[in-house]
Amino acid sequence: METTLRTRIRQGDPAAFAGLFDAYARSVYNHAYRLTGNWSTAEDVVSLTFLEAWRLRGTVDAEGSSLRPWLLGVATNTVRNTRRAARRHTAAMSRLPPQAAERDFADEVASRIDDSELLADVETALEALRRPEREVLALCVWAGLDYASAAEALGVPVGTVRSRLSRARKKLAAAVDSGRGERRARRDGGARGSAVGAQGAQGAQGAGGARGTAGSAGAEGVQGAAPEAAPGAEQNIAKRWEPGAGRGQMRGGRITAARPIQEGNR
Repeated sequence: METTLRTRIRQGDPAAFAGLFDAYARSVYNHAYRLTGNWSTAEDVVSLTFLEAWRLRGTVDAEGSSLRPWLLGVATNTVRNTRRAARRHTAAMSRLPPQAAERDFADEVASRIDDSELLADVETALEALRRPEREVLALCVWAGLDYASAAEALGVPVGTVRSRLSRARKKLAAAVDSGRGERRARRDGGARGSAVGAQGAQGAQGAGGARGTAGSAGAEGVQGAAPEAAPGAEQNIAKRWEPGAGRGQMRGGRITAARPIQEGNR
């Protein structure tokens, strides 16, 4: 029968290869597991072994006994090729340039927060300006017009443009400085308040603990000494609270190791 199977395999009979897989897949897996020590890799080796066996089917001798030695030889070569491929992959990855370090956006975020607060101060200051001062500021600063062009646009003398722009700039600078001072005062005040609150809480806890201790001492004086524990009570409590005795604790320390699948007699 083995000779007939060899002939069918050499001819590429799919049914013969299905029978070959059913007969020796477990044996190939156990062999691959012993070589690799990894069940996942062993499963991959089984698949690759039978694909390679199909490719090499023409090399099977027409006569012979069991095909198990031939398949195990194919599996051994497959494991070798898998290891070589893994080494090549590792070497190729080691030649890649190191990844660039991730940017630290903390400073950028802080800068954006400062910019947004400054912009809010400027907007508030602009709203507080008189309309003629806002118009001059918009023409000379944001539109980029010179004094003469701004004066022509507004229909006022150049000296008026100069004076309005000067007053607008001074008011803006004063408003921005005032906003910064207020934010700094709020931050400093909040930090001091947190520290004082923490100290007050600690003092209250200490005072409460002292009062509780005094109350406990008074209660003990009124009630008298507590009765002695029954013999063996301490030992029973110690056993009940022994580490590892609760529910869900692992006992014994035994670990079931993964083993190859039991082969049949072939």
